[in-house]
Amino acid sequence: MSEYKNRFTVLSLFKSVRSTMLFLFSLLIVMTMVIFLLISVNYTKRTVLENSTDYTYRLVRQVNRDIDSYINYMENISSMVIQGGDVQKYLFMEMPKEDKEEAYNRIITQFNTVVETREDISNIAVVTPERNYIINDGKDTLNENVDLQDVEWYEKALEGEKSILTFSHVQHVIRNNYKWVVTLSKGIKNPATGKNGGVFFIDLNYKLLKDLCENNSLATNSYLFIMDESGRIIYHPKQQLLYNGLMEERTDEVLGCSSGYFVTQEDGDGKLYTISVSEKTGWRVVGVADISELMRNRKDTEYIYMLTAAVLLCIAMILATFFATAITRPIKELKESMKEVEKGNFHTDVPIRSDSEIDSLGNSFNLMTARIRQLMQQNIYEQEEKRKSEMKALRSQINPHFLYNTLDSIIWMAEGGKNKEVVRMTSALAKLLRQSISNDNERIPLEKEINYAGSYLTIQKMRYKDKLEYEIEVEEEIKKEEVINLILQPLVENAIYHGIKYKGSKGLIRIVGYGEGDRIILKIIDNGIGMDEETLERIFDKSKESEGKNGVGVYNVQTRIRLYYGAEYGLRFESVPEEGTTVTITIPRIGAGNEVPG
Repeated sequence: MSEYKNRFTVLSLFKSVRSTMLFLFSLLIVMTMVIFLLISVNYTKRTVLENSTDYTYRLVRQVNRDIDSYINYMENISSMVIQGGDVQKYLFMEMPKEDKEEAYNRIITQFNTVVETREDISNIAVVTPERNYIINDGKDTLNENVDLQDVEWYEKALEGEKSILTFSHVQHVIRNNYKWVVTLSKGIKNPATGKNGGVFFIDLNYKLLKDLCENNSLATNSYLFIMDESGRIIYHPKQQLLYNGLMEERTDEVLGCSSGYFVTQEDGDGKLYTISVSEKTGWRVVGVADISELMRNRKDTEYIYMLTAAVLLCIAMILATFFATAITRPIKELKESMKEVEKGNFHTDVPIRSDSEIDSLGNSFNLMTARIRQLMQQNIYEQEEKRKSEMKALRSQINPHFLYNTLDSIIWMAEGGKNKEVVRMTSALAKLLRQSISNDNERIPLEKEINYAGSYLTIQKMRYKDKLEYEIEVEEEIKKEEVINLILQPLVENAIYHGIKYKGSKGLIRIVGYGEGDRIILKIIDNGIGMDEETLERIFDKSKESEGKNGVGVYNVQTRIRLYYGAEYGLRFESVPEEGTTVTITIPRIGAGNEVPG
C-alpha cells in the first residue's frame, strides 16, 4: 500500500500525463546513457590496459631474447679463447721462453681483436690464483689490494663448470679500472690436474644493456630494468638513485609475481609492471609503464563518448517528446472535450482514430455525451410540459377566487335593493367570464390584459361607488406586446381589498405602463393604507397566516412570471404606511409570435 502511495505521489508531481511520460522517458534515457558511459569507459580502460600489457610483455620478452643471444655470443667467445690452447699452454705448461712469448702474443692479439670489435666489452682477461694473468692488451695489471679469494664471482667460476654471470658492480680487480660492469666468467682447466687452475672473464659494460632497454622504451616516463634471480639489480636507468637510496624498486613483488604482470596504485593511476624471465640466465627483464601515459588518449576517447552520448540523448529526447505527444494527444483531446462539457456544451465529440484503449475511452465518452443530450432534451420537454401544467393550475386558481369576490359584491348590492346595479354588474361579469373562458392562450396582447383589468375595475367601482376611482395610462407602443394573461387583475384586486377597502376617504388606483429598453414596466399604484416593513418582507409568503393579509393572488402572479420569463423578472413592492403601495411588474418585450427568452 505504501509503495503504491509513493508511486502516486511521484506521478502526482506533474500536471499532465505527457509531462509524466517525458520525465520517465528522460530518466530512463539518462540512466541508460550513464550506464553506457560507465561501461564504455571501463571497457576502454580495461582494453587499453590489456593491450598495453600484451605489448609490453612482447617487448620485454624480445629484450630478454636479445640478452640471451648476447650472453650466448659472449660464452662462445670465452669457449673460443679457453679452448684455443694458447691460454692453457701459457698458464699451465712448461715451454721454451720463445714459445711462451709467442703464445702470449697470440693471446694479446686475440684479446685486442675482441675489445676493438666490441664496444660493449670493457675488459677481457685470464687470471690464476697465483696471480699469473693477461689483461686486455697486456698493459693492465691486477689490483694488488684485492685478494682474489675474496671475489665471489672469481671463486664460483674457479670451483664450477658453468659460466658465471654477475649482477652489475664496480670492477675493482683491475688496477685503476673502476667501471660499472657485468662480469661473465668461466673456469680454465689445468690439463695436468684436470681441475680449474684459472678463470677467464669478460666485463660487459652498460652500453648494450642500455641500448636494448632504452631503444625499446614504452613512453616518456616508462622504462625497462633487469634483475637477477636473487633480486639484485643488473641494469637500471636510474642505477645511481637506487644505490644512493633515493629510489626503490618493487623487487620482492617482481620475484613473487607468477602472472607475468601486476599493477600498482601509486602516483595517480599507478604503474604497470610486466615481467619476462630468461630460462638461460634466470634474469628478469621488467617493463615499468605509467598507466596515465598508457591512458593518455583516454580523455579524448571519453570526450568522444560524451559527445556521442549527448547527441544520442538529444535524439532520444526528441523522439521521446514526439512519441509522448502522439500517445497523449487522444487524452488531451478527451480532456478538452470534458472541459467543454463542464461549460455546458454537450455538442462536442472526441475524434476516434484507432481501436486503442484511449480511443475506446473516447468512444465511450462520445456515447455518454450523446445520451446526456438525449436526456437533456427529454428533460426540457418534460419541464416545459410541467410548466404548462403549473401555469394552468395557477390560472384555474385565480378564476374561482375572482368569481367568488364578484358574486359576493352582487349579493351585497342585491341585498341593498340595487337592482339596476345588479344587472349592470352581472352583465359586466358575464362579459369578463366570456373573455376569460374563451382565451386558452398563455400569452395575450397587453391591450387585452389592460381591458380585462379595466372591466374588473368597472365592476369594483360599481360596488364601492364613491369610494374608488381608477386611471389607466399605458403607452400605445407597448399595447401590442404579448404578456401572460391574468397578471394585472389579481394585483388590482389585492390593491382594492388590502389597500383601498380600509381607507377612510376615496381611493385611487392607477395602472401605468411604458417600455424601458427590452423590458415592459407595468405599475399598479394605490393610495391606500400601505404596508409596514414586516408585511412587505412576507408579501410573497404562501403560508396560511399570510393568505389573509395578501391573498394568493400576489404569490400566484409572481410564480407564473418567473416560471414563464425567468428569475430576473417579476414583482417589486414599494409601500409607505398611510400613503399607499406601488407594485412594479417587470417583463421582457418579446413581441407577437416570438419565443420567450431563456
